[in-house]
Amino acid sequence: MKKNKMIERAIHGVFLILGLLTVGCVLLITVYLVISGIPAITEIGLFDFLFGKKWASTATEPSYGILPFILTSVYGTAGAIIIGVPIGFFSAVYLSKLANSKVKAFMEGAVSLLAGIPSVVYGLVGMLVLVPAVRKIFDIPDGASLFSAIIVLAIMILPSIIKVSMTALEAVPKEYEDASLALGATPVETYFRVSVPAAKSGIAAAVVLGVGRAIGEAMAVMMVSGNVPNMPSLFQSVRFLTTAVASEMSYSSGLQQQALFSIALVLFLFIMLINATLNFFLKKEKD
Repeated sequence: MKKNKMIERAIHGVFLILGLLTVGCVLLITVYLVISGIPAITEIGLFDFLFGKKWASTATEPSYGILPFILTSVYGTAGAIIIGVPIGFFSAVYLSKLANSKVKAFMEGAVSLLAGIPSVVYGLVGMLVLVPAVRKIFDIPDGASLFSAIIVLAIMILPSIIKVSMTALEAVPKEYEDASLALGATPVETYFRVSVPAAKSGIAAAVVLGVGRAIGEAMAVMMVSGNVPNMPSLFQSVRFLTTAVASEMSYSSGLQQQALFSIALVLFLFIMLINATLNFFLKKEKD
Protein backbone atom coordinates (compact mmCIF):
# COMPACT_ATOMS: atom_id res chain seq x y z
CA MET A 1 0.00 0.00 0.00
CA LYS A 2 2.81 2.36 0.95
CA LYS A 3 4.65 1.45 -2.26
CA ASN A 4 1.57 2.28 -4.35
CA LYS A 5 1.26 5.70 -2.71
CA MET A 6 4.92 6.43 -3.44
CA ILE A 7 4.42 5.47 -7.09
CA GLU A 8 1.34 7.68 -7.31
CA ARG A 9 3.23 10.60 -5.80
CA ALA A 10 6.11 10.09 -8.22
CA ILE A 11 3.74 10.00 -11.21
CA HIS A 12 1.94 13.07 -9.90
CA GLY A 13 5.29 14.86 -9.60
CA VAL A 14 6.26 13.91 -13.18
CA PHE A 15 2.92 15.17 -14.54
CA LEU A 16 3.30 18.39 -12.54
CA ILE A 17 6.78 18.98 -13.93
CA LEU A 18 5.61 18.31 -17.50
CA GLY A 19 2.69 20.68 -17.04
CA LEU A 20 4.95 23.40 -15.66
CA LEU A 21 7.35 22.88 -18.59
CA THR A 22 4.48 23.37 -21.03
CA VAL A 23 3.35 26.56 -19.33
CA GLY A 24 6.95 27.73 -19.10
CA CYS A 25 7.47 27.22 -22.85
CA VAL A 26 4.36 29.27 -23.62
CA LEU A 27 5.49 32.06 -21.29
CA LEU A 28 9.00 31.98 -22.77
CA ILE A 29 7.64 32.29 -26.32
CA THR A 30 5.33 35.11 -25.23
CA VAL A 31 8.11 37.08 -23.54
CA TYR A 32 10.49 36.55 -26.47
CA LEU A 33 7.92 37.73 -29.04
CA VAL A 34 7.01 40.77 -26.94
CA ILE A 35 10.66 41.78 -26.44
CA SER A 36 11.47 41.23 -30.14
CA GLY A 37 8.28 42.73 -31.58
CA ILE A 38 7.63 45.84 -29.51
CA PRO A 39 10.64 47.90 -30.76
CA ALA A 40 9.44 47.85 -34.39
CA ILE A 41 5.87 48.74 -33.41
CA THR A 42 7.23 51.62 -31.32
CA GLU A 43 9.36 52.92 -34.18
CA ILE A 44 6.78 52.46 -36.96
CA GLY A 45 3.76 53.45 -34.89
CA LEU A 46 0.98 51.11 -33.77
CA PHE A 47 -1.68 52.62 -36.05
CA ASP A 48 0.58 52.75 -39.12
CA PHE A 49 1.73 49.19 -38.49
CA LEU A 50 -1.68 47.59 -37.93
CA PHE A 51 -3.74 49.68 -40.37
CA GLY A 52 -1.21 50.58 -43.03
CA LYS A 53 -2.20 49.20 -46.44
CA LYS A 54 1.25 49.00 -47.98
CA TRP A 55 4.07 46.59 -47.19
CA ALA A 56 7.34 47.41 -48.97
CA SER A 57 10.08 46.37 -46.57
CA THR A 58 12.91 46.45 -49.15
CA ALA A 59 12.00 49.74 -50.87
CA THR A 60 14.15 52.87 -50.71
CA GLU A 61 11.51 54.37 -48.45
CA PRO A 62 10.13 51.24 -46.73
CA SER A 63 6.53 50.85 -45.61
CA TYR A 64 5.44 48.40 -42.93
CA GLY A 65 1.66 48.25 -43.03
CA ILE A 66 0.27 44.78 -42.29
CA LEU A 67 -3.47 45.35 -42.75
CA PRO A 68 -3.46 43.29 -46.00
CA PHE A 69 -1.87 40.37 -44.12
CA ILE A 70 -4.36 40.59 -41.25
CA LEU A 71 -7.41 40.73 -43.51
CA THR A 72 -6.07 37.93 -45.73
CA SER A 73 -5.52 35.68 -42.71
CA VAL A 74 -9.02 36.46 -41.39
CA TYR A 75 -10.72 35.88 -44.74
CA GLY A 76 -8.67 32.77 -45.50
CA THR A 77 -9.32 31.19 -42.11
CA ALA A 78 -13.02 32.09 -42.21
CA GLY A 79 -13.39 30.65 -45.71
CA ALA A 80 -11.64 27.43 -44.75
CA ILE A 81 -13.84 27.06 -41.66
CA ILE A 82 -17.03 27.76 -43.65
CA ILE A 83 -16.13 25.03 -46.14
CA GLY A 84 -14.28 22.57 -43.92
CA VAL A 85 -16.38 22.50 -40.75
CA PRO A 86 -19.70 21.36 -42.32
CA ILE A 87 -17.94 18.70 -44.41
CA GLY A 88 -15.91 17.47 -41.45
CA PHE A 89 -18.89 17.55 -39.06
CA PHE A 90 -21.26 15.61 -41.30
CA SER A 91 -18.49 13.15 -42.18
CA ALA A 92 -17.89 12.55 -38.46
CA VAL A 93 -21.59 11.98 -37.80
CA TYR A 94 -21.84 9.56 -40.71
CA LEU A 95 -18.72 7.59 -39.79
CA SER A 96 -19.48 7.39 -36.07
CA LYS A 97 -23.22 6.66 -36.29
CA LEU A 98 -24.33 5.53 -39.75
CA ALA A 99 -21.47 3.87 -41.63
CA ASN A 100 -20.98 0.10 -41.54
CA SER A 101 -17.78 -1.33 -40.09
CA LYS A 102 -15.98 -1.81 -43.43
CA VAL A 103 -16.69 1.71 -44.67
CA LYS A 104 -15.78 3.16 -41.28
CA ALA A 105 -12.46 1.30 -41.15
CA PHE A 106 -11.57 2.37 -44.70
CA MET A 107 -12.52 6.01 -44.14
CA GLU A 108 -10.71 6.21 -40.79
CA GLY A 109 -7.56 4.98 -42.51
CA ALA A 110 -8.01 7.56 -45.27
CA VAL A 111 -8.52 10.36 -42.72
CA SER A 112 -5.42 9.29 -40.78
CA LEU A 113 -3.43 9.25 -44.03
CA LEU A 114 -4.73 12.71 -44.85
CA ALA A 115 -3.60 13.93 -41.44
CA GLY A 116 -0.10 12.52 -41.97
CA ILE A 117 0.57 14.21 -45.31
CA PRO A 118 3.19 17.00 -44.90
CA SER A 119 2.10 20.57 -45.56
CA VAL A 120 4.55 20.95 -48.43
CA VAL A 121 2.85 18.07 -50.27
CA TYR A 122 -0.52 19.81 -49.98
CA GLY A 123 1.11 22.94 -51.36
CA LEU A 124 2.83 21.07 -54.18
CA VAL A 125 -0.37 19.31 -55.28
CA GLY A 126 -2.28 22.59 -54.98
CA MET A 127 0.33 24.41 -57.06
CA LEU A 128 0.42 21.76 -59.81
CA VAL A 129 -3.27 20.78 -59.90
CA LEU A 130 -5.52 23.30 -58.13
CA VAL A 131 -3.92 26.55 -59.29
CA PRO A 132 -4.07 25.67 -63.03
CA ALA A 133 -7.64 24.37 -62.57
CA VAL A 134 -8.75 27.61 -60.91
CA ARG A 135 -7.10 29.63 -63.67
CA LYS A 136 -8.87 27.61 -66.36
CA ILE A 137 -12.31 27.34 -64.70
CA PHE A 138 -12.62 31.02 -63.78
CA ASP A 139 -10.68 32.32 -66.80
CA ILE A 140 -8.29 34.48 -64.79
CA PRO A 141 -4.62 35.33 -65.47
CA ASP A 142 -3.28 33.48 -62.41
CA GLY A 143 -4.92 30.79 -60.27
CA ALA A 144 -2.59 31.45 -57.31
CA SER A 145 -5.04 33.38 -55.17
CA LEU A 146 -6.96 33.62 -51.92
CA PHE A 147 -9.54 31.20 -53.31
CA SER A 148 -6.91 28.50 -53.92
CA ALA A 149 -5.52 29.02 -50.41
CA ILE A 150 -9.00 28.65 -48.90
CA ILE A 151 -9.57 25.35 -50.72
CA VAL A 152 -6.20 23.95 -49.60
CA LEU A 153 -6.75 25.06 -45.99
CA ALA A 154 -10.26 23.58 -45.95
CA ILE A 155 -8.84 20.20 -47.00
CA MET A 156 -6.01 20.42 -44.47
CA ILE A 157 -8.30 21.01 -41.48
CA LEU A 158 -10.64 18.10 -42.30
CA PRO A 159 -8.63 15.37 -40.49
CA SER A 160 -8.57 17.29 -37.19
CA ILE A 161 -12.27 18.09 -37.32
CA ILE A 162 -13.33 14.58 -38.34
CA LYS A 163 -11.18 12.65 -35.85
CA VAL A 164 -11.89 14.81 -32.80
CA SER A 165 -15.61 15.06 -33.61
CA MET A 166 -15.83 11.28 -34.05
CA THR A 167 -14.16 10.74 -30.68
CA ALA A 168 -16.62 13.12 -29.02
CA LEU A 169 -19.67 11.51 -30.68
CA GLU A 170 -18.56 7.97 -29.83
CA ALA A 171 -18.10 9.00 -26.18
CA VAL A 172 -21.79 9.92 -25.82
CA PRO A 173 -23.45 7.31 -23.51
CA LYS A 174 -25.56 4.86 -25.50
CA GLU A 175 -28.34 5.25 -22.94
CA TYR A 176 -29.05 8.74 -24.28
CA GLU A 177 -29.69 7.40 -27.76
CA ASP A 178 -31.68 4.40 -26.49
CA ALA A 179 -33.96 6.72 -24.49
CA SER A 180 -34.55 8.92 -27.53
CA LEU A 181 -35.33 5.95 -29.76
CA ALA A 182 -37.68 4.57 -27.11
CA LEU A 183 -39.62 7.84 -27.18
CA GLY A 184 -40.24 7.40 -30.92
CA ALA A 185 -37.50 9.50 -32.47
CA THR A 186 -35.88 8.24 -35.66
CA PRO A 187 -32.18 7.33 -35.64
CA VAL A 188 -31.24 10.45 -37.62
CA GLU A 189 -33.26 12.68 -35.28
CA THR A 190 -31.58 11.00 -32.32
CA TYR A 191 -28.09 11.56 -33.69
CA PHE A 192 -28.63 15.26 -34.46
CA ARG A 193 -30.88 16.21 -31.52
CA VAL A 194 -29.36 14.07 -28.77
CA SER A 195 -25.86 12.84 -29.66
CA VAL A 196 -24.59 16.04 -31.28
CA PRO A 197 -25.72 18.37 -28.43
CA ALA A 198 -24.20 15.97 -25.90
CA ALA A 199 -20.89 16.05 -27.78
CA LYS A 200 -20.87 19.78 -28.54
CA SER A 201 -17.85 20.54 -26.34
CA GLY A 202 -15.76 17.98 -28.21
CA ILE A 203 -17.01 19.22 -31.57
CA ALA A 204 -16.17 22.78 -30.52
CA ALA A 205 -12.67 21.60 -29.61
CA ALA A 206 -12.39 20.13 -33.12
CA VAL A 207 -13.31 23.51 -34.59
CA VAL A 208 -10.69 25.22 -32.40
CA LEU A 209 -8.04 22.80 -33.67
CA GLY A 210 -9.18 23.47 -37.22
CA VAL A 211 -8.91 27.22 -36.71
CA GLY A 212 -5.43 26.83 -35.23
CA ARG A 213 -4.31 24.67 -38.16
CA ALA A 214 -5.76 27.05 -40.74
CA ILE A 215 -4.40 30.28 -39.29
CA GLY A 216 -0.97 28.83 -38.48
CA GLU A 217 -0.27 27.21 -41.85
CA ALA A 218 2.54 28.77 -43.88
CA MET A 219 4.21 26.55 -46.46
CA ALA A 220 1.12 25.23 -48.26
CA VAL A 221 -0.60 28.62 -48.55
CA MET A 222 2.64 30.26 -49.68
CA MET A 223 2.74 27.89 -52.64
CA VAL A 224 -0.86 28.45 -53.78
CA SER A 225 -1.69 32.03 -52.75
CA GLY A 226 0.85 33.90 -54.90
CA ASN A 227 2.53 35.47 -51.83
CA VAL A 228 2.03 39.08 -52.96
CA PRO A 229 1.20 41.76 -50.34
CA ASN A 230 -2.09 42.89 -51.92
CA MET A 231 -5.30 43.81 -50.17
CA PRO A 232 -7.37 40.60 -50.12
CA SER A 233 -9.51 39.74 -53.12
CA LEU A 234 -10.88 36.27 -53.86
CA PHE A 235 -9.08 35.74 -57.17
CA GLN A 236 -5.99 37.88 -56.54
CA SER A 237 -2.58 36.88 -55.23
CA VAL A 238 -2.30 37.56 -51.51
CA ARG A 239 0.02 37.07 -48.55
CA PHE A 240 -0.91 35.72 -45.11
CA LEU A 241 0.61 36.70 -41.75
CA THR A 242 2.46 33.40 -41.57
CA THR A 243 3.81 33.58 -45.11
CA ALA A 244 4.94 37.17 -44.57
CA VAL A 245 7.25 35.98 -41.81
CA ALA A 246 8.40 32.83 -43.60
CA SER A 247 9.14 34.50 -46.94
CA GLU A 248 11.33 37.36 -45.66
CA MET A 249 12.95 36.18 -42.44
CA SER A 250 15.88 34.47 -44.17
CA TYR A 251 17.29 37.71 -45.61
CA SER A 252 15.90 40.35 -43.24
CA SER A 253 17.88 42.60 -40.95
CA GLY A 254 17.44 45.71 -38.85
CA LEU A 255 13.96 47.22 -38.75
CA GLN A 256 12.67 44.75 -41.34
CA GLN A 257 13.55 41.80 -39.10
CA GLN A 258 12.04 43.52 -36.07
CA ALA A 259 8.84 44.15 -38.08
CA LEU A 260 8.65 40.45 -38.93
CA PHE A 261 8.86 39.63 -35.22
CA SER A 262 6.07 42.14 -34.70
CA ILE A 263 3.97 40.26 -37.28
CA ALA A 264 4.65 37.04 -35.38
CA LEU A 265 3.52 38.78 -32.18
CA VAL A 266 0.28 39.93 -33.84
CA LEU A 267 -0.34 36.40 -35.12
CA PHE A 268 0.30 34.96 -31.66
CA LEU A 269 -2.09 37.41 -30.01
CA PHE A 270 -4.65 36.77 -32.75
CA ILE A 271 -4.64 33.01 -32.09
CA MET A 272 -4.86 33.58 -28.33
CA LEU A 273 -7.84 35.91 -28.84
CA ILE A 274 -9.68 33.34 -30.97
CA ASN A 275 -9.08 30.54 -28.45
CA ALA A 276 -10.11 32.75 -25.51
CA THR A 277 -13.30 33.80 -27.31
CA LEU A 278 -14.30 30.23 -28.15
CA ASN A 279 -13.53 29.05 -24.62
CA PHE A 280 -15.59 31.93 -23.20
CA PHE A 281 -18.66 30.95 -25.19
CA LEU A 282 -18.21 27.26 -24.33
CA LYS A 283 -18.02 28.01 -20.61
CA LYS A 284 -20.99 30.35 -20.91
CA GLU A 285 -23.07 27.57 -22.46
CA LYS A 286 -22.08 25.15 -19.70
CA ASP A 287 -23.10 27.64 -17.01
